[in-house]
Amino acid sequence: MGSSVPLIVEVTSTNWGDDCALKLEAYESMRIQEYWIIDYLGLDSRRFIGNPKQPTFSIDQLIDGEYQVKLFREGQPIESPTFSELKLTAQQVFAKGN
Repeated sequence: MGSSVPLIVEVTSTNWGDDCALKLEAYESMRIQEYWIIDYLGLDSRRFIGNPKQPTFSIDQLIDGEYQVKLFREGQPIESPTFSELKLTAQQVFAKGN
């Protein structure tokens, strides 16, 4: 049961469409409570990461059966309902990938 899975984390690559559209829809229907999408290269569609395109850490939280997204960039502190004690910025996460 998806509702027993508190968190899924994806790091996007050139298949960002799968991560941001297909998997997001699937995880939402499975009732996964929280879904992180880490786009460290800023490749995703503007629909998902905004304009201008830039590295973005997205957290989708299931609220009333639908994902609500929060976007984090650069020095913004990441706010995770699952890990409320987390003390990282988006830039710190992106730097670890380089």
